[in-house]
Amino acid sequence: MVDILEGHKVLAFDLETTGVSTNNDRIVQVALIGAEANGETVHYDVLINPQRPIPSGASRVHGIYDSRVRSEPVFKHYASELFDLMDGAVIVGHNARRFDMPLLQNEYYRCGMVPPEPLVVLDTLEAVRRLKVPRPHNLGAQCARNGIDLSNAHDAAADAAASLLLLWKLMRDHPSSFRRSLQEIEQWLINGEVRKDESELGRSLGDLDSLDKQGRIKIDEGVYIVGFGRHRGKDLHTIGKEDPRYLDWLLSPNGVEDESARDTLREFVSSIRDW
Repeated sequence: MVDILEGHKVLAFDLETTGVSTNNDRIVQVALIGAEANGETVHYDVLINPQRPIPSGASRVHGIYDSRVRSEPVFKHYASELFDLMDGAVIVGHNARRFDMPLLQNEYYRCGMVPPEPLVVLDTLEAVRRLKVPRPHNLGAQCARNGIDLSNAHDAAADAAASLLLLWKLMRDHPSSFRRSLQEIEQWLINGEVRKDESELGRSLGDLDSLDKQGRIKIDEGVYIVGFGRHRGKDLHTIGKEDPRYLDWLLSPNGVEDESARDTLREFVSSIRDW
């Protein structure tokens, strides 16, 4: 694990929220636990006023009630410093890809801001499933299985730290599954093993020409394909249908740095935005 992550900012990430809807619920606590690329410790843990009542069921889970957050800043107050912490970082979390990250992104969109784009997301829930670790797969059960103390379960900082320890245990116990690049690990977590040789499936992304200098956008017979991140391997038309807000981020300097390439993409995106 040390070799894979060396030289990268690695942050375990967890949220406590008003509920389980990534589109409609709001953040009440966010925690990032880990280290900068130079080894400097990061411990970021803040409460956030969700600007709505916290349902009693949610409060019973995480112990955060309206009275505790009423005088806290709203999300936008923290948005810039969260962006600086998370953009380009290795993010670790349990169910982070399907819950924490989408919910966080929607908070940024509500503020009219571009969300951070991690280098990769290493989701420990995906990892235990890929490794066929016996159920239950929730964080508490996996921590108990691996001897990780989670006495403060459903506190964002405690859950984040526990997910980082869980990743370390999984990497230690299953080293062969993690002997690949971070991007390859992420793709394995999302899609599982590729069972056919790429030559049987057609050209790989690495074989395609790049639209931009950084190689983030590939060209395949006039089709623009994203070559990085959570939509790696998908064409822009498909992404526009599945995740149109991602296109807005992609057209910003944080998405595609090459200004000429952005102009080309902007023209293409405007032509397909008829949904």
